[in-house]
Amino acid sequence: MPSDLPSPQKDSPQADSLQRPATRREQAKAARRVEILAAAARLFALRGYGGVRLEDIGAEVGISGPAMYRHFESKSELLDTILVDISERLHAGGVAAAASEGTPDDRLRRLIEFHIDVLVTRPDLISVQDRDLFSLSDEARYRVRSLQRRYVEEWVGVLMEHARTRGVEVEPVEARVRVHATFGLLNSSPRLPDYPRDRLRGLLTAMALGALSG
Repeated sequence: MPSDLPSPQKDSPQADSLQRPATRREQAKAARRVEILAAAARLFALRGYGGVRLEDIGAEVGISGPAMYRHFESKSELLDTILVDISERLHAGGVAAAASEGTPDDRLRRLIEFHIDVLVTRPDLISVQDRDLFSLSDEARYRVRSLQRRYVEEWVGVLMEHARTRGVEVEPVEARVRVHATFGLLNSSPRLPDYPRDRLRGLLTAMALGALSG
């Protein structure tokens, strides 16, 4: 079936950009973009989206306010990028865990461990997603909500299989309630008292399994 998009010609700038390796300048710009996104997530998590200016984010990474516009058009674009990215990563990881080999018990544990790994390694992103979702642009909010629903459904399918192996039938609506309740439990971890990270993973895994299987 022919594509709706024209194929780049062999000698076109678009084709050249797809084939050639990134220049040092492009690599530096990409690295700075990642740095800006990380700083924005930290500040949004600390102060809330409304309490942060684009200039504050620039100062965090040593960039003047006007120079920030070379990377992002607005603070809103930064928030959209942050939350769409984490939602895409959660969904992709959920799909991979749900489709992995092993028993339903194995897959459920992998889903939990994957979610906890994101929580432990990127707590700023989870805090921002939890608090500032309604500050997204309409388009980004639709995208994030869609990805979140699809992520939940990966969990729901595995949870229902897990229940059947124990001789229990769980209706989809109940499975969704259990999954959302478990997310509430897990996503509160950035606000927990300091606790050794390796022990926190084990504790959260056990609690999540109990909440889902109870």
